[in-house]
Amino acid sequence: MGNLVVQQFVTADGFAADADNEFTAYELLEGGTAELDRSQADWLDSVDAMVLGARTYRMFVGYWPTPAAAGEIITAPLNALRRHVFSRTLQHAPWGEQEAATVESGDAVDAIRRIKAETDGLVVLWGSLSLSDTFFAAGEVDEVRLVILPVVIGAGRGAFPAAGDPRILDLQAARTFDRGLVELHYAVRPAPEW
Repeated sequence: MGNLVVQQFVTADGFAADADNEFTAYELLEGGTAELDRSQADWLDSVDAMVLGARTYRMFVGYWPTPAAAGEIITAPLNALRRHVFSRTLQHAPWGEQEAATVESGDAVDAIRRIKAETDGLVVLWGSLSLSDTFFAAGEVDEVRLVILPVVIGAGRGAFPAAGDPRILDLQAARTFDRGLVELHYAVRPAPEW
């Protein structure tokens, strides 16, 4: 059975999206992030599948399976993952010249449970904050990886559900990278039974 890992890029003040529900903080960093990129490429060796909401899918498919991403170190391992797109409106989810993503249009919690059951390694969710909130509320998130950017935006949407039962995160690792990036890796404790 696979573990679901939510990986979010967040600002130093804890926002995974700005007030317009966009994430442009990464674009504010000057220079490259080669150290983080190499670490991500190594980590992707343990990942078997990705899950994306429709909006994040549209962002990803516009870049990762295109010639513009050819020089990126994570392009090949990312494009090799099995892909699942959660959407009630998309009928198809092409991925460039590669095999299309599977569209998951039914109950999201049932679908992630099935995907985890069919997977031996890790399943990663990037972006897709509403989908992430749903999986947190259902107790399906096993790990969290936060990549903290040295950017402050003042307002926006957090990486975690705004309401719900408190959860305890157990720190597994903390690493620093170029450009002041910090990655925190947590295991999510099961919800306590009150």
